[in-house]
Amino acid sequence: MAKFGIGQSVRRLEDPRLLTGGGRYTDDTRLDGPAPARAHVLRSPHAHADIRRIDAEAARKAPGVLLVFTGEDVKKAGFGDVPCIVPLDNRDGTPRGDTPRPMLAQDRVRHVGDPVALVVAETLEQARDAAELIEVDYAPRPHVVGTFEAAQPGAPLVHDHIKDNIVFDWAMGDQAATDAAFAKADRVVKLQIVNQRLIVNSMEPRGAICTYDGKDDRSTLWLSSQGVHMIRPVVADMILKIGSPKLRVRTGDVGGGFGMKIFVHPEYPMVVWASRTLKRTVKWIPDRQEAFQSDVQGRDHVSIAEMALDKDCRFLGCRITTYAALGAYLNHFSVFIPTLAGSSMLVGLYQTPAAYINVKGVMTNTVPTDAYRGAGRPEAAYLLERFVDHIARETGLAPDEIRARNLIKPAQIPFATALGDTYDSGNFETVMRKGMEKADWKGFPARRAAALARGKWRGIGMATYVEKCGGGPPETAVAKFNDDDTVTIFVGNQSNGQGQETAIRQIASARLGIDADRIRFVQGDSDTVPEGMTGGSRMVSVAGTATIGVADKIIAKGKLVAASVMEAAAADIDYGDGAFRIVGTDRTMSLFEVARAAKNPKHVPAGEQPGLDDEFTRTPAADTFPNGCHICELEIDPDTGTLEIANYSVVDDFGAALNPLLLQGQVHGGVGQGVGQALTEKTVYDPESGQLLSGSFMDYALPRADIVPHVHFDLHNSPCTTNPLGVKGAGEAGAIGAPPAVVNAIVDAIYPHTGVKHVDMPVTASSLWATIAAHRTRKAA
Repeated sequence: MAKFGIGQSVRRLEDPRLLTGGGRYTDDTRLDGPAPARAHVLRSPHAHADIRRIDAEAARKAPGVLLVFTGEDVKKAGFGDVPCIVPLDNRDGTPRGDTPRPMLAQDRVRHVGDPVALVVAETLEQARDAAELIEVDYAPRPHVVGTFEAAQPGAPLVHDHIKDNIVFDWAMGDQAATDAAFAKADRVVKLQIVNQRLIVNSMEPRGAICTYDGKDDRSTLWLSSQGVHMIRPVVADMILKIGSPKLRVRTGDVGGGFGMKIFVHPEYPMVVWASRTLKRTVKWIPDRQEAFQSDVQGRDHVSIAEMALDKDCRFLGCRITTYAALGAYLNHFSVFIPTLAGSSMLVGLYQTPAAYINVKGVMTNTVPTDAYRGAGRPEAAYLLERFVDHIARETGLAPDEIRARNLIKPAQIPFATALGDTYDSGNFETVMRKGMEKADWKGFPARRAAALARGKWRGIGMATYVEKCGGGPPETAVAKFNDDDTVTIFVGNQSNGQGQETAIRQIASARLGIDADRIRFVQGDSDTVPEGMTGGSRMVSVAGTATIGVADKIIAKGKLVAASVMEAAAADIDYGDGAFRIVGTDRTMSLFEVARAAKNPKHVPAGEQPGLDDEFTRTPAADTFPNGCHICELEIDPDTGTLEIANYSVVDDFGAALNPLLLQGQVHGGVGQGVGQALTEKTVYDPESGQLLSGSFMDYALPRADIVPHVHFDLHNSPCTTNPLGVKGAGEAGAIGAPPAVVNAIVDAIYPHTGVKHVDMPVTASSLWATIAAHRTRKAA
């Protein structure tokens, strides 16, 4: 295997193992000893109901049953609730509300799928059969599942102490300056925009397996996660109260996370509790229907956007009110997502001098929401870029012209936005123009005319975007030298399919100048890896920078050791291509020779530990701001509502490219998810019953191969100034730019024939056909 450089396109090093069946996902975990007991969760069939009585005696006596837990058992044990760990103040300065959430419902259930009882038996079939014997006397209560509807006076209360279901009323920006901008505006444009609820549907479902070691009274929890250190303190300290030392958390390969697997779900402490009670291994793996009812979901916003413009259509101020559905309970990070995570992106790449954002957190009788790929930034980008296109149509300007008049100019960088961010780098109009050139924007009128001659309506849509990412908590990289002349890098960041192993080994190979096959990679074990988490497109900019830091520390110390061994001055030692050498001579020592020599204290500087093992913690100094331009061109059959994406182009500014091949894969996957939201995906709850109608793949439409386009991808990078690699986060960018580009193209296609200026996602064939048919009828009338 070769040495790798930064900027080199390297195929993923983990793929041969995964593609040949060598992966180990949670359900693949095989442990010594007898087969694990199997857990099954009995869930509420009601959207909202009081629990009058639970009789589990028949279940406890059923064949193979080992235990049955209910909410009463949780109460007796004195366990903590499943928490929301983010504080947030309302705009009047008071703290947000809270929504107590025991791991098993006690007096009331608040959504279909709310956990009511845990059954553990020798086999899964026995556990399921026993769950059917549990008698639960429910008294149904009024419910509400609509986001805007839940926030209206008189709506049924999800929690009695949360007035009007508004758990927080938060604001960002300068209200007075924004009001003044609207007062002097020549024109105000307004639009209501819906960002629909999504179900995550990672390829690998969630799951948990817990073992128990009676000798140490210690449990090991195996699960599919985005970082073991996010799970352990919540389960061990906050809920079960056994203390983190009593719990080891491990994660193997992960088949997709998208934010959902960061968080503690109620089933994790349940499984640990059951395992410790039975003193044996317990396993819980959900089927897809159960996952639809229990995995935290994403998005679900209703927003009213207003823009104040001067006579030249320059933005003077924006005012946005968002109703953000949080489901039946506040989740781990849920209050952060629609507020601090994404709201500052609502000014986008524009010079808008004043902005005021008001977000109302709304409780509904639905599954809780939390971060989903992009976590607040896709919601912001969709709202703003759909709105900017609408403003262009209202003012008679072309989509590129309205943007060009308002985009931040290169001479204004670094630019302080009205919502408190500072963009350190970027050339935003150039990226847009390059995107237009790549999409052959000038040739579009001829293609539209040719399509019309065939009876098709053709449209083109653009979206510029910016994302705030790559900040957050610190990441540590630990390097340890092994006896077989290899070095192992330990990180707390957790791969979910993005290629972390390749990226870290590539960075270490480039910095240390050694072959990548001499670098091992370890993650996913709370006993051995440092603190860290995957999320927010921060792996390379934070964990990657930490890897550079530890490599530099190794080299610096190695020079001193090599100087001691070779009896030279440290200033005369140079390092390159995996070896230390005395400048001007042919005397060298390899990195691994020096590592062995460093075990002898006489070669180590005074006060330092023997060996070259080291660690480095990178605390982000600032966020990164990747940005770009997506352009979608499509054709619609007006007689059926079906559409085909004819061309899709992306030009991104990611600062620098560590591995262009990995980068392109991330963008392709993100575009696929974004196109899915734009065209097919929607979580549907029945307003009358509160039932989840889109509760399986028969009813919830994931994007198919014939919908996801080929992506023409290019880069126009402006190096980031806030990290040594110059990189900007890339893992979520495709999912941010795609939805507005696709919907803008749809509106561009139908507007000339129907006068329709806005449609909400998902724009399915049936909804599009209905829109076209209704407005054709109106035109005829």
